[in-house]
Amino acid sequence: MASSLPDPSTQSAADDSPHFKYAPALACLLLGLMGFLAGGAALRESATFDESAHIGAGVSYWQKLDMRFNEEHPPLAKMIAAIPLVLGGTRADYSHISWTNSTKFLPNAFLGEWVFGEWLLTRWNDPVRTLAWARLPMLMLTLFLGWVVFVYARKIGGDWGGLLCLSAYVSTPTFIVFGPLVLTDLAVTLFCLLTVWRFADLWKEPTRRNVFLFGLCLAGALLTKFSSGLLFLVFGAFALSTRFLALPDTPQGKPELRAWRRLRWQWTRKGVWLAAIVVYCFYFLFSLNQSTDALDLIGHSSAWVPLRRLLMPPWLYLRGLLFFAVSSNRPTFILGHGYPHGEWFYFPIMLVLKSPLGFLGLLALAPAMALVEKLRLRRFSAIPKVEALHWRVLWVSLAVFTAGCMASGMTISIRHFTIPIVLLVVMLAPLPRMIQRLRREAPSWARGAAALAGLLAASSLLTAARTYPNYFPFLNALTWSHPVYWWASDSNVDFNQSLPEVRKFADQRGLKVLDLDAYGSSDPTVTVPQARFWNCQLPTPDDANQWFVVSSTMIMDAHNCIWLMQYPHEMMAGGSMWAVRLPPAIPPAGATGGPPPPSEQWQLLRAPEDFRIFILQLIRHPEQLPQMSADMEAQMKKYFQK
Repeated sequence: MASSLPDPSTQSAADDSPHFKYAPALACLLLGLMGFLAGGAALRESATFDESAHIGAGVSYWQKLDMRFNEEHPPLAKMIAAIPLVLGGTRADYSHISWTNSTKFLPNAFLGEWVFGEWLLTRWNDPVRTLAWARLPMLMLTLFLGWVVFVYARKIGGDWGGLLCLSAYVSTPTFIVFGPLVLTDLAVTLFCLLTVWRFADLWKEPTRRNVFLFGLCLAGALLTKFSSGLLFLVFGAFALSTRFLALPDTPQGKPELRAWRRLRWQWTRKGVWLAAIVVYCFYFLFSLNQSTDALDLIGHSSAWVPLRRLLMPPWLYLRGLLFFAVSSNRPTFILGHGYPHGEWFYFPIMLVLKSPLGFLGLLALAPAMALVEKLRLRRFSAIPKVEALHWRVLWVSLAVFTAGCMASGMTISIRHFTIPIVLLVVMLAPLPRMIQRLRREAPSWARGAAALAGLLAASSLLTAARTYPNYFPFLNALTWSHPVYWWASDSNVDFNQSLPEVRKFADQRGLKVLDLDAYGSSDPTVTVPQARFWNCQLPTPDDANQWFVVSSTMIMDAHNCIWLMQYPHEMMAGGSMWAVRLPPAIPPAGATGGPPPPSEQWQLLRAPEDFRIFILQLIRHPEQLPQMSADMEAQMKKYFQK
């Protein structure tokens, strides 16, 4: 009997995938669950740190064809978010000083974008309605990314592989919380995943259709975030891998293989040129009304205007890229310690701490099953032969983007690691097929592995449902030994989204004034009328016996306020914020139980002054923009002359 069984090593991997005809319907239900969780949480949150600047910039691009604001990020994600606002008649006052004073990039427009965005969101329009409509397209992009994950994983791992990966995606708090926000992270993740898949399509079958789709997806990535430039390293690394690791259906002889690569590089270059043309046209169109004075070095007379206009797109893109490169090295905080620069271990630790335990279990189970597959068949054969090239591109992309993130100086939030996370999710796809192949030789082991995989996926979905709506400060059970503010900071725990919870706290206690040390530069009184700016390092005698609210980010990272947590306190929004009641008598600075002495006080980003006060002052008094811009420009010139 045993000898009559077919050799599993000779069967197509595609034949081993059990089909489930209701897979697309179940996928839609999973995406519906994600839409409910992500959308519901977003509707309960105030504008986060960067959103007002992004929303104002996106609206101005459409309405004025002028890209003076937020050059430090490419425009596409912001413009997608602004579509319903522009169609709905969102008002922006272009006679306001925040616009008229922002003709220069630095420092005028850099300061003006915060004021313009805040006024557009909270003064010229209804803040709740405007924020909700801006977040809707981003939520749709997030759900579309989930569908792409399902489709691609289904091609690699069959129906159950697609559903397993989609379950992991929709239950990951990082995707749930950042997906609906007007940021660039989930949008660039979508376009990068599309690009690497289309790149594999192009190398598998170099046709005009594939080069067209590859070029458009690459353009979308480049128009969304500057870090998408890592894609070019992916292309090179994959091509290099074909020299040392053979792929099915590729020529075996060196001359034939060289010709095979040369042809595909030719088509890849065509796709890159198409992407460059699309990016150029996009920047050209939406900067038509922007001043070209920055290129006066070329020539001042009107005769030079056409040339300056033609050179504006590359100038704007490269200037934004340069600013991104210069400003990307930030102080890092993790595990109770602050570091002056990025650290390589940051993202691996954050991945472990901020992932559901079920997802971590799947990440451990998949390589374990792959090892069994390798030992049993002497090769890993769970990938369909027709998808081997796509699988190669996926793991090369994972290696490149993971290395790029770990080497980056911008190690401040898990949201900057979303591309490697989504690649990890897709690479879970072969797991159901590996379990199915194990049934032939070890049915009991296969049933156990299948039950474990199902349990882990269900556990992740349950974790996502139980965490609602406080996804920002989510940390798994591995972090029980310390409070959330010890493990991480920034948008890992609080991104200024919890102001509605602060207002609820103040209203319940009948507080007429509530001092607030929030992680954000927006005007908190828009959401919390009782709010008053407070620095938790600098209490006064009048603060004794009063309630205060402080962001988790300000307790150990942006400020040194761990001293507060010895007094009665209440956790808010899952740990994003903390309400603290000070004692009847506050000890002096440096004394036991008191605030830190001046030598042990610090500000956000370790800056010499509190940037939040500076921006808040401009928001409330925009007439000061010209003078403050001039003062900052003078300081910048003095700094660079040293």
